[in-house]
Amino acid sequence: MTADIPFSRPAPAIDCAGLTRRFATATALDQVDVSLPGGEFSVLLGPSGCGKSTLLRLIAGLDWPTEGRVEIGGSDVSGLPPVDRDLSMVFQSYALFPHLDVAENILFGLSVRRVAKADQAARLDRVARMMGLESLLKRKPNELSGGQQQRVALARAVISERPICLMDEPLSNLDAKLRAEMRVELREIQQRLGLTVVYVTHDQVEAMTMADQIVVMNAGRIEQVGTPREIYSTPATAFVARFIGTPPMNLAPLSDLKGAGAMTLPGLEPGVLAGPGVLAGLRPEDLRLAATGLPVSFVSEEYLGADRLVTVRAGASTLILRLAASADALPETFHLTWPTGALHLFDAVTGRRLAGSTPEPAKGKDLLVPTS
Repeated sequence: MTADIPFSRPAPAIDCAGLTRRFATATALDQVDVSLPGGEFSVLLGPSGCGKSTLLRLIAGLDWPTEGRVEIGGSDVSGLPPVDRDLSMVFQSYALFPHLDVAENILFGLSVRRVAKADQAARLDRVARMMGLESLLKRKPNELSGGQQQRVALARAVISERPICLMDEPLSNLDAKLRAEMRVELREIQQRLGLTVVYVTHDQVEAMTMADQIVVMNAGRIEQVGTPREIYSTPATAFVARFIGTPPMNLAPLSDLKGAGAMTLPGLEPGVLAGPGVLAGLRPEDLRLAATGLPVSFVSEEYLGADRLVTVRAGASTLILRLAASADALPETFHLTWPTGALHLFDAVTGRRLAGSTPEPAKGKDLLVPTS
């Protein structure tokens, strides 16, 4: 893809090795190793307090690691200030100067760097057209909508012609409709310019719809790194399984899904399945109504327009299944089944995925859980 604004070299990769950040009362990051590919959109995803913003600040040079290093394009930049790391940033608050108009806000960094006026004008014209800001250049920030202010903040980052752009929850102040529109725009801009983007969010929808690579974080550590499809279809831990998906994956002790019978899966020893320390995971959309299978009792349901989320009880566990809104009303008790490849198994103590989970589905065959 041809970039609208060429860089002097391909956008570099970012590599973090053994990054640790300790504070007086807490450890925000604990031995983090991760590679963020050049020219790709990487998302740091996780709940509040998981360390994703701290990791972004260490990459930016706004904070310093207690241990470990940050490399950009193969060079150790751990001791360099932000200005020497060849990157730009977009903040949650937009950080626009209220006394400057749109054009002056966009050009602020170039003015400070004393870029030639003719070059500034050429870049401003190009970036304003790209962002759809041509008619707004003389307005002040308080005369703009939230989406327009976000475009100005993005334009200020893009006009710097830095090959790396770090974004810290830039869409969190927008309403749902604007967030959806800006997700598309951000992704298009990143691909058009070939930027290396590192994007922090706690919103899994943003991560799943924009990312080439997702880094799922929890309690200062990395739980899993992968594409959106890999993260969703093969979660590495029970935490990832619970965090990704709306609603998230059902997790229950395997004993609650076995009924009164035995159950085996390809590649797993029966003894493993019989142990008490195994969690079974099933996505709500993989659960199916059946004449025989796992006996469950109806608890409640939520109507979501095209879908219904039905909550049921299996043994001591609660499960959620997704049904079409047009499906028939459910009786008080019924049975569930699922495809062979839909069952995920996790160690109940460590949370790690068990080897052999999610075999390839056998065409046309379901794993029926016997009731006797």
